[in-house]
Amino acid sequence: MLLLAGLAAVYGIALDGVGLLSADEPRYASIGREMARSGDWITPTLWGKPWFEKPPLLYWMVGVGQRAGLGDDLSPRLPVAILSLLYVLLQFLVMRRLEGERIAWISVLLLSTTAGWAAESQIGVTDLPLAATFNATVLLGLLWLETGSKRAALAAGACFGLSVLAKGLVPGVLILPLLWFAWRRWKEMLVPALAALVVALPWYGAMFVLHGKAFWDEFFVKHHFSRFADGALLHEQPFWFYLPVLVASLFPWPTVLTLLGPPCWSEHRRRILLAVFCFGLVFFSLSANKLPGYILPLLPPLCMVLAAGIEAAEFAKRQLALATLLLGLCPIIATVLPEALLHGLRRANLGETHWEYFALALPFTITVWWLERRRRRAAAVAVVALGAALGLLFVKLSAAPVLDQIVSARGFWRRVQPHAAETCVETLHRNWLYGLNYYSVEPLPGCTGSSRAIAITQRPGATPDLSPRQVNPEKTP
Repeated sequence: MLLLAGLAAVYGIALDGVGLLSADEPRYASIGREMARSGDWITPTLWGKPWFEKPPLLYWMVGVGQRAGLGDDLSPRLPVAILSLLYVLLQFLVMRRLEGERIAWISVLLLSTTAGWAAESQIGVTDLPLAATFNATVLLGLLWLETGSKRAALAAGACFGLSVLAKGLVPGVLILPLLWFAWRRWKEMLVPALAALVVALPWYGAMFVLHGKAFWDEFFVKHHFSRFADGALLHEQPFWFYLPVLVASLFPWPTVLTLLGPPCWSEHRRRILLAVFCFGLVFFSLSANKLPGYILPLLPPLCMVLAAGIEAAEFAKRQLALATLLLGLCPIIATVLPEALLHGLRRANLGETHWEYFALALPFTITVWWLERRRRRAAAVAVVALGAALGLLFVKLSAAPVLDQIVSARGFWRRVQPHAAETCVETLHRNWLYGLNYYSVEPLPGCTGSSRAIAITQRPGATPDLSPRQVNPEKTP
């Protein structure tokens, strides 16, 4: 519980310190807010028009946050952070029963302080809800396979239904390795399968009844089959794309990958976890469209098998000490992050690396080395995790003001708001447009045919600007 309280503090501090980011977060938040306001919890709508891109779990979470009075910035994020913490607690409890307390402890310390999991726990997008519900399915499925618990099987089915409500057909593919290992007990799988249908089928059935072919074409054909098969959605990347993404997502823990060895697959349950990870990595790599957050569901099984490798290793001084030294990169990450989100990491200016950054991490390194020499591995891992949590906090607090002003539309909306009745949108990147529409609630009109005196314009690669415009009265209606 102390770990959960510490994580809650780190995840929760400045959770609303930055306005909603990119195009996805304000778009999903807008849909959830419309659900809460309209009372229609079935059809996702974006500014009055049906939006069939994603299933509703995240929208429901945002809507509940809105009804609870969390406001426009916390309602998309706080429910996601809470779900993240609940999953971490579940992973600890199940892994403690299956693997013992030390491996359970190490596995959650790894997962909760990786850059990928911690970052996705701070934003209101669908990756974390999928990762949490899918991996809850895997863990409860393992518990069922190990103990025969019918309650675990039923809970696994319910969690799988939630994962289908989080990201559609994707969990149906990712679960295949678990089903392969459990095929001899297929009759017992009828109960969890029924539970999954009870949870997921009502929404899908209602959408087919209400929208028919339009829902099928948009949700399944375009955003499942076409998204996998071609790069029409402009997220096309090479096959090896997820290898560096995986290393970055594990920050500051990629050094412990060298501890992958026979202990990581010596037990049947570990082989299942490793199969889930490897199969998922190949599946996502084969997809034409790739985004970094897609592989988030693969981090929990990887961290669980890595925990077994760390626990079994005779020596881990170098790996854990290097992990603490990598925390010296946190000031650079905080500096680079705004530009990376605006223009992409390849175009971001990495700046200079100062030895003083790594000197700050040196006390953690020395402590870890000393604990390892005294064979107190769990404590050594905890020190690395503490440093990683402090690094996350540093990045959040350092980068937040810059992100709020030059990446999120929230800061720009504060400039626009006093002149909103006189302002129209002439040119604006989609990331800023979705964000601006979210904070304005009622989207600002386009400038074509408008008599409004102020225009929002944006040059490629620059932030938006407000400027007076010349209006020809004869051409306005």
